[in-house]
Amino acid sequence: MTRTVRIGIVGLGFGAEFIPIYQAHPDAELVAVCQRSEEQLARVADHFGVERRYPSLAAMLEDDEIDAIHINSPIGAHAEQAIAALEAGKHVACTVPMATTLEDIARIVDAVQRSGRRYMMMETAVYTREFLYARSLVESGELGRIQFLRGAHLQEMAGWPAYWRDLPPMHYATHAVSPLLALARAEAESVVCLGSGRVRRDDGSAGPPFAVQTALFRLRDSDLAMEVTRSLYDVAREYIESFDVYGSLRSYEWQQLERERPVVFVGERGDRVDIPDFAHLLPAEIGEFTAHGVYDADEHKHLSFTQGSGHGGSHPHLAHEFVSAVRDDRPPFPDVYASANWTAAGIAAHESSVTGREVRLPDFRGAVRV
Repeated sequence: MTRTVRIGIVGLGFGAEFIPIYQAHPDAELVAVCQRSEEQLARVADHFGVERRYPSLAAMLEDDEIDAIHINSPIGAHAEQAIAALEAGKHVACTVPMATTLEDIARIVDAVQRSGRRYMMMETAVYTREFLYARSLVESGELGRIQFLRGAHLQEMAGWPAYWRDLPPMHYATHAVSPLLALARAEAESVVCLGSGRVRRDDGSAGPPFAVQTALFRLRDSDLAMEVTRSLYDVAREYIESFDVYGSLRSYEWQQLERERPVVFVGERGDRVDIPDFAHLLPAEIGEFTAHGVYDADEHKHLSFTQGSGHGGSHPHLAHEFVSAVRDDRPPFPDVYASANWTAAGIAAHESSVTGREVRLPDFRGAVRV
């Protein structure tokens, strides 16, 4: 018997994009929204007709009619809010990254193990139409044996909230890391990373230690390696979240410019390909949301949606996976362990770039009581 999953959303900037998706989902109910700013809370709730409104997560967690919390807060709040929600008996979906320290990742894993609730990092990069297309090449066998993977996320963060100013690029690397590990069906085991260049600050402040960080990862229980490059400031480049996957029969390469199409190579010959939409994988009620934003007025558009080209139609896929996992009492994709590894990869890469040595990632799949 299908049961309705009752959702509360925390954070109404980027989070507002998900409200009408949950409202339209046949197995979900958007019960409440939460936002510290009373003005923003009222504006968004009024816009979408949400009656139950909370000014704090603590107040929302006392609501027994909410099954699951979807967190869209600033990065520094992710770990504490996820742990609080899990300890309150709520399932958790959280925007990236999972946390900014290995210790906090371990605390979240521990909270999941103790609570028995589900945790899903809402990683857009593994539900874009481009990723779903590449995954189809892998699963069908058309790609052959995967031989190497490469990813990059280059983005100019000027104009974003102040807490981004000092963030090391690799602390927000999941968009580049996750599609590679997901296609390889493996976890990152160790990393060597180099920092390059410096960030200019007009006020004389230091900023992040590097303008660019680029890393080579070994994969656990695999003969594969992968390369990841990340930047946040002072790199002249159109926004790109890209992945390339090289196989023995075919290879897939991201396009150089957004207006172009990706290339699939057969042997040494490459042809540009049209990427289909994958709305057919979704309930009909939310399929339309792969093709457009849901909070489209210019004054409300969130920079992550605008700069990220709508995140490749991923939002309804993410919401559907989370709702389905809670409804069916199964691990979501990514589950807490994949989320932990994808996030830890960037943290370990930054440590490597600072220390100049290879860094091994923790294995979060054992008991992680902290």
